[in-house]
Amino acid sequence: MFPTDYEERVYAGVLGKAIAVYLGRPFEGWTHERITRELGEITGYVNHRTDLVLKNHLLVVTDDDISGTFVFPRALRDHGIEPTSAQIGDVWLNEILEGISVLWWGGVGNSTEHTAFLNLKDGVRAPDSGSIARNGLVVAEQVGAQIFVEGFAMTRPGDPEAAADLVERAARVSHDGESVHAARVVAALVAGAFTETDMDKLLDVATGLIPADSLIRRVVDDVREWTAADAEWTTTRDRIDERYGYHRYGGNCHVVPNHATVIHAVARSRGAYPAAMTVVNTSGWDTDSNAGDVGAICGVFGGVAGIEAGPDYRGPVADRMYLPSTDGGSTVTDAAREALTLAGHGRAWAGQPARDLTGGARFHFALPGSVQGFTVLAGDATVHNPGGRLAIDGAGTVATPTFIPPEALDMPGYGLIASPTLYSGQTLRARVSGGSGFRLTIAHYAADDGTLAWVDGPPGDTAWTVPDVGGQPVVYVGLRTTGPVALESLTWDGAPTVTLTGQRGDAMWRRAWVKAVDRWDQHWPEPFRLVQNRGTGLLIQGDREWRDYTVTADVTPHLAEAVGLAARVQGLRRYYALRLAGRDRVELVRHLDGPEPTVLAATPYTWEFGETHRLTLRVAGSRITATLDGAELFDLDDTALSCGGVALLVEQGRTATQAVSIQPVT
Repeated sequence: MFPTDYEERVYAGVLGKAIAVYLGRPFEGWTHERITRELGEITGYVNHRTDLVLKNHLLVVTDDDISGTFVFPRALRDHGIEPTSAQIGDVWLNEILEGISVLWWGGVGNSTEHTAFLNLKDGVRAPDSGSIARNGLVVAEQVGAQIFVEGFAMTRPGDPEAAADLVERAARVSHDGESVHAARVVAALVAGAFTETDMDKLLDVATGLIPADSLIRRVVDDVREWTAADAEWTTTRDRIDERYGYHRYGGNCHVVPNHATVIHAVARSRGAYPAAMTVVNTSGWDTDSNAGDVGAICGVFGGVAGIEAGPDYRGPVADRMYLPSTDGGSTVTDAAREALTLAGHGRAWAGQPARDLTGGARFHFALPGSVQGFTVLAGDATVHNPGGRLAIDGAGTVATPTFIPPEALDMPGYGLIASPTLYSGQTLRARVSGGSGFRLTIAHYAADDGTLAWVDGPPGDTAWTVPDVGGQPVVYVGLRTTGPVALESLTWDGAPTVTLTGQRGDAMWRRAWVKAVDRWDQHWPEPFRLVQNRGTGLLIQGDREWRDYTVTADVTPHLAEAVGLAARVQGLRRYYALRLAGRDRVELVRHLDGPEPTVLAATPYTWEFGETHRLTLRVAGSRITATLDGAELFDLDDTALSCGGVALLVEQGRTATQAVSIQPVT
């Protein structure tokens, strides 16, 4: 039976995963002995501890365990509800910025995911990219497969076998062997948690979906037996260490010890979120990924109420998440937004009618207690969600990030790449109740040092077009209040009206671009001097929700195979582009996964190095119109890509641009 509270339970699973990763992240890789000696039993966040060796003490951080979990299911959006391993591998190549985003870039044979990524890049298709035959037993059986699976599993509510089968296809992009068995178990636990109320029965079902003679099956059986026999959880943890500890398995982070830890926390707690968090985090080893698995399982199992049964896990997080990928407008997000995306896929898979909780708004507060990143930045106001709205008590500035906030600019660990989600020329629309003492407000970066400049709308207005802020990234959107009000919803629509250009050394403006080129240095006189040594490079900005717009840029090629301008960009391998190519033609191409784009139209045209040309792409519905130096060259229909940002393109060479302008279609 399809769960009646499906969206709410997916939200609890996403939130449970993110909170758990934030809990375990500060002491990732520590032993149980060190954790108990230096931190004691983990019963809450420890990121504030000044004695921890951290570059800063951020709670909401980038982490591969969150990024991979919620980026890779974009295969369901791009390739349908039953994607193959090869199609999920295509998402890796489209969404991952090599050396920076999503993965741990530990090198070939050292990082399983890095090894698989390079296989994919070299043309090896999944599942061969992650196979034991290609990468060896130890590399293929590290922990990664089980830590990237919960997002997929949440789209198969109540069907553990379907979840395990889907997750196996995703896991085999990078892993094989026992790691895949472990991923199947985690997936089945997540999917089954939507409908099963007995954790022992759920564990029975999950272990029945892997080979009876597998090592992971033996691990699960042993851990469950020990858990039932041992009064103290530490006794079971010691048994796990003795029989299945790191000393018995190769590599940096083998799946077996960590899967045993996950099963122990789930079985010991019987699905109770706070108890499970203490066991899984205090046990040590890969604390953030293990906690993430357990958090997703127990989050779905107990719902939001289960998460709230312990310490205040939710308040400090405020739903915030970062998913850094080449789709930069999707980086700054929140648990409610990601949950409803996954739930939409789950309903489609189950043949259920769509359920719209948002009313078309980006911020809607429809899920229990959700605040979608809104926090108090100034004043004495407080915020909470008493039931489908953001109640703001007192006076102050309450806002949510639309780009990388100042405290996250020097994010430690995994790289944080992003584009803003809000731009000049877009119209904010809010529903506010309970008073008129408010103004819509935005903040944008005003200087290289991260200084913010605030701009307020008229008093009491609930519709306001974002003014020109000089192309600088908008960082926050929200309300300034003089007294209690309730924000019912907030959204924006339309294409931006903005010219993107910058001054030499303008670091904050540059952070708004996803730099997928070999060189884009600050010291050259042109705002954009781009160099790509091999293959095709893109410099990307914008939001996937842009649909109909016109983008124009001047382009001056220097010793390049091709240069151009792209629209409806959805990553590295999904876009339309107008290109000057081969010094003898201009062409309109569509890149839709795969190693090479498809030429939709071309015409002979002789162009020279050092010449400046003005390129324009107009995308409106299925119509694509391309103009070169004021002359229309191509006008055709194509339905493959309906939305996305913009990019400058260079293939094996150097190009320069002064400005990129985006305007709504009139």
